Amino acid sequence: MAHFMFATGIENSTPTLQGGRVRVDQMRDCGHDNHYELDFDLAVDLGVNTLRYGAPLHRTFTGPGQYDWTFADATFGALRRRPLLVIADLCHFGVPDWLGDFQNPDFPEQFAAYAGAFARRYPWVQLYTPVNEMYVCALFSGKYGWWNEALTTDRGFVTALKHLVRANVLAMHAILEVRPNALFIQSESTEQYHARVPGVLDVAAFLNETRFLSLDLNYGRDVSARMLEYLLDNGLTREEYAFFLGHRLKPHCVMGNDYYVTNEHCVSPDGHLEPSGDVFGYAMITREYFDRYRLPVMHSETNAPEGPLGREAVDWLTKVWANVIRIRNDGVPVMGFTWYSLTDQVDWDTGLRERHLRPYPVGLFDLERRVRPVGTAYRDLIRAWQDVLPTQSVALTLPLAPAAPVTPRSSAGPLPRQEQAEDMGREERGRVSAGRAGVPRR
Repeated sequence: MAHFMFATGIENSTPTLQGGRVRVDQMRDCGHDNHYELDFDLAVDLGVNTLRYGAPLHRTFTGPGQYDWTFADATFGALRRRPLLVIADLCHFGVPDWLGDFQNPDFPEQFAAYAGAFARRYPWVQLYTPVNEMYVCALFSGKYGWWNEALTTDRGFVTALKHLVRANVLAMHAILEVRPNALFIQSESTEQYHARVPGVLDVAAFLNETRFLSLDLNYGRDVSARMLEYLLDNGLTREEYAFFLGHRLKPHCVMGNDYYVTNEHCVSPDGHLEPSGDVFGYAMITREYFDRYRLPVMHSETNAPEGPLGREAVDWLTKVWANVIRIRNDGVPVMGFTWYSLTDQVDWDTGLRERHLRPYPVGLFDLERRVRPVGTAYRDLIRAWQDVLPTQSVALTLPLAPAAPVTPRSSAGPLPRQEQAEDMGREERGRVSAGRAGVPRR
């Protein structure tokens, strides 16, 4: 099967706040629990062929060797009936209460057991993101003090990072034991740090090395002497470093990279970070990552708020897509593109640090499941390019296994009108038995 992956996602972020007393649950808070059939239909009608999707880990992984598959069975069963490739997103910024947080050294092995159990239960799934945005999760949880363990130290960051990457590596091994042709898309944030004045050039250089740590360790790439010293000074052991160098899984991997307007930063004269906007842009930064790892690329996340003019998100889609086409035509094997996510999200205007249940207008649809202008623009983009990209450049294609038979649905028709969506929603609510009654980057 050879095609370009036009994707969206339904976010399953689940970090904790306030010392673990408050649990974020984007699927619950954005209404997906009660509207998953409708959401999947909207994705198909939009014309995407790929969906980033996963069960909420804290509700599914209930204890060591204990799993509640009720919601996952319902949703993955519904997905299997539709013409969508699924990229299974297993751990998205949070762990179950019984595991505590990312400082827990038991997390990697426990998570690998969960990943293996998931693969056995849903053997038709081929594409995985075992742990989403390992660098960002470690940074926000261990260094910035925003989520989960809420630490603000280099040791907290390094500990979270080594556990997240080890969990990802062990999960890949566990999945490959079940599905030997599984492919892993490491959805990771592509960052860039710019020095505002010459006095912080060294700070910016240091940060521009740390941004690679999660992928360096994941792909078994030797880090620089300065980074190794930093890791060892903050809790990584030589045995742990040897573990990462000894697990060569790159042949099974695609470098998923996420890019938002907030991914580039200026280092101010006092060392603090400030937003810089898209100074270099997606194409230049992705080329830097590609030259480092030499792997196929999946553009795995972007979005922008709709904004007061109503066109801001559409303009951002146009800009990032132009960057994707540019580097693909230059020979970087870009396998797909993702607007993330299908619907508006909640509380991403504060980076999930505060719980207001405030919609953040970045979806292809709003939380009433009404299409936004960027949804219409993305549908039109897919129609224009879907028959061109498989043969248009020198980019490679992925060895995707044939999907299971699905009930045919047309993706060539218009987007559902709001009254149709409401009718579908009423129908769908009658079918749901497993639904459950939470610095901005998104």
